[in-house]
Amino acid sequence: MNAEQVKVMGEAKGFIAALDQSGGSTPKALARYGVSEDAYNGEGEMFDMVHAMRTRIVTDPAFVADKIIGTILFEQTMDRQVEGKYTADYLWEEKGIVPFLKIDKGLAAEADGVQLMKPMPELDALLKRAVERHIFGTKERSVIQAANEKGIRAVVDQQIEVGRQVCAAGLVPILEPEVNIQIQDKAEAEEILKRELLRGLDSLNDDETVMLKLSIPTKVNLYRELIDHPRVLRVVALSGGYSRDEANQLLKKNEGMIASFSRALLDGLQADQSDAAFNETLKASIESIYEASC
Repeated sequence: MNAEQVKVMGEAKGFIAALDQSGGSTPKALARYGVSEDAYNGEGEMFDMVHAMRTRIVTDPAFVADKIIGTILFEQTMDRQVEGKYTADYLWEEKGIVPFLKIDKGLAAEADGVQLMKPMPELDALLKRAVERHIFGTKERSVIQAANEKGIRAVVDQQIEVGRQVCAAGLVPILEPEVNIQIQDKAEAEEILKRELLRGLDSLNDDETVMLKLSIPTKVNLYRELIDHPRVLRVVALSGGYSRDEANQLLKKNEGMIASFSRALLDGLQADQSDAAFNETLKASIESIYEASC
């Protein structure tokens, strides 16, 4: 584990950019970027186009470590290059931005009011490759659809179990038990989640450090105990379907949480924009999310 990167993730001002759209979400991300499905043939061309989009973002002059302290990558992005370097090396060596990798393989069918992560039988091999590619940490997402105690406990147990596997590989996991912001019992689900996360965190060993990526809570500063927990390096917030302005306003109220936005970060970027217009749009987005995170 890179001590300098640990210091950045634990102490630096800024936020984490989530550029980890996977196979299922890539067409939507490209459509928002102004690239329709008839512009590419098959998965190969689709991933070429999304890598071109991500390359344009991370090489933009506005994409800097003064504002962005980390970036979450999709597996294919980790294995591709930006300006002649593997993406993680480009981010850290050229920009000073800490690279993470999305490791989950999507969501299982809903049961007990939650969607667990699908099985990851090849996780050890993926983590080994991530270490070789100089990845600092990982991200794993499950979703809570109801304030169901049994389901939420299962989500946290799975997140902690996978997190331990990631720690054993020498990486820092971001545990992401997302609470769907649309559900009626969101506040109740978050109270249960906090209680279960504290239980899970207390079970970790002294050499097991994690990060948390959580929906912005209904009750302001609900997650203060998680932020202050000795096994937690940082707590970051997902935008979860809120507009950028709404997510920023809600985040500002929660001390100690920083953003890890995806769609809310990229809103307004278009493939046919001039470099100057692209830069201005991205710069304004980054500035607003940075301010909310500080």
